[in-house]
Formats: sequence, C-alpha cells, structure tokens
Amino acid sequence: MLTAERHARIVEMVRLRGTVTVPELAAALETSESTIRRDLDKLDQAHQLVKVHGGATTRESAHLTRDLTLGERHGLHDEEKRAVCTRAASLVQPDDFVYLDAGSTTEILLDLLPPTRAGYVTDSVSHAIRLAARGLSVMVLGGELKSATEALVGPGALDALARLHFTLGFWGSNGITPEAGLTTPEPNEAMVKRESMARATRRYVLADASKLGRTSLVTFADFCDATIVTCGDVPEEYRSFDNVTEVSL
Repeated sequence: MLTAERHARIVEMVRLRGTVTVPELAAALETSESTIRRDLDKLDQAHQLVKVHGGATTRESAHLTRDLTLGERHGLHDEEKRAVCTRAASLVQPDDFVYLDAGSTTEILLDLLPPTRAGYVTDSVSHAIRLAARGLSVMVLGGELKSATEALVGPGALDALARLHFTLGFWGSNGITPEAGLTTPEPNEAMVKRESMARATRRYVLADASKLGRTSLVTFADFCDATIVTCGDVPEEYRSFDNVTEVSL
C-alpha cells in the first residue's frame, strides 16, 4: 500500500470512529505499529488529525479538552465559519462598541467587518493588529498572553473589562449544549469570556454546527445567554430554540 493511500485510510478511520488506537490501525492496514506511529506524526503535523497517547483523535474531539492552536484549526469547517461570520458582520452598526473574542471563527470575521466608525475591543493580540491594519478603531485588553489562542487572560484582562460596556459582542465556543451551556477547555479564558459577555447588550456566539451537542470542560455562559449563529449539519433538536439562528452556505 502506498503511503498516501495509507494516510488517507487512517484519516478516514479517525473521522468515522472519532478516536482510534495504534494497534487498531496497524491491524486494519496490515502494517507495523511503528509505521503507524510515524504516519500519525506526519498527519498530526499536517493538521489532519490529533495524535494522542496510544492513537489519534479528530480535531473536533481534541478541541473539547484543550485549545487547538490557530494553525491546528486552519481549514476546519472554514466554509461554515465564513457563512456564520458573514451574517455576524451584517449586525455591526456604525456607532456600535463591539467586543471580539479570540479564536479561529472570529478571526474570519475580521476581514468581513464593514469599514465604519464602530469601535472594537478584543482579547486577541493578533486580532487587534489586523483590525488596526484595516484602519478600524481597536483597543486590546491587558493581561497574560496565552500562546495557543493568542488570547490575553488573567487579572489584567478582567480589570480592563470591568470599566467597559459593549453594545455588541461576538464569541466562540468549543462546545454548546442546553444542559452545560457554552463551554471552553481553559478556566482563565472562560473567565474572560464570562466577564466580557456580561458587559455586552447584544451577544452572539459564532459556531459551526460541529460544536452543537458537545461539551468542553468549563462553562462560561448559559445556553440562552446569547444568540447562537451556526451553519452546517445542525441537529434537528437545536432548530427549535429561539436563540439559535441557522445560516446557509
């Protein structure tokens, strides 16, 4: 079996099962476990899956227990995210004071925002740089820089938020369920999300449908605390909620 064919079959097995062990892959592909481990290293580096102890898992599953880097999230449901962000950009009015959460979905929103006099505040250093490069008015929170998501967290960020009041805000979420609410893997980032959301009048969570029905480690808001703008394979039960807005590709 050619390497490219073996890699494709590994990715497909992980996609179908969610998590697969090295012995399972070696048996299915009739190759050695050492070969499978080398394959997983290459596929992880290519951001096609996430290598874990003893096997591999999908990026969506890994994203529930840790924040993937922006590079690891590149290409993950980008079409759905762009559709969601196109709707979000249309909500910004000229006089809005807007909070923008860190993350790969809000990163797509940056290029879609209208060139108005609206002001922006973000906990993301990279978001702030890109907004400033577009000539938009932007403030960045203080705090400790979290490398994986390029977000600012900790007392400095919370102190800055305590003095601000937003007319509009956009957040990402790793998991969304009616029971657990809006969830994320990291407690310090959850605190910033919670505080910023509490200070916004109009609140929108931007999430492709893969986040629905999944629960991450820390709840930062209740399910009904924000309007959820989503796109993709939306589970039928979520379509009945008044605060869920589904957009098409």
